[in-house]
Amino acid sequence: MDIGFPYRVDARGCTASVDHVSHVRDMVELVLFTSPGERVNRPDFGCNLLDMVFAGNSPELAATLEMTAQAALQRWLGDLLTVESLTVTAEEATLRVHVAYLLTATGENHAVTVSGGVPS
Repeated sequence: MDIGFPYRVDARGCTASVDHVSHVRDMVELVLFTSPGERVNRPDFGCNLLDMVFAGNSPELAATLEMTAQAALQRWLGDLLTVESLTVTAEEATLRVHVAYLLTATGENHAVTVSGGVPS
């Protein structure tokens, strides 16, 4: 079992724990939603997704985000997962990021999709 994110306590007053699959999914979302400079001891952690949500939506923005998100996930979570695909689509006012990955520990395939800055 791993520590749940965001940090919380369970009904017994202990640190909440989650299974490994949920923990890695939480960490993928953490990398996507953290802006570089936000973490004091890791100023280069994150991929700037939240700032790009408010930028002018375009195919160029989608391509830039694909590269930065892929690099951030590889750098910070490369020992836990292998990104199989990462696609960013820009449709009208919506920016959608889909990450398909393989868990290193189990070999299982999983995916995370965030749309307009909200996990789905």
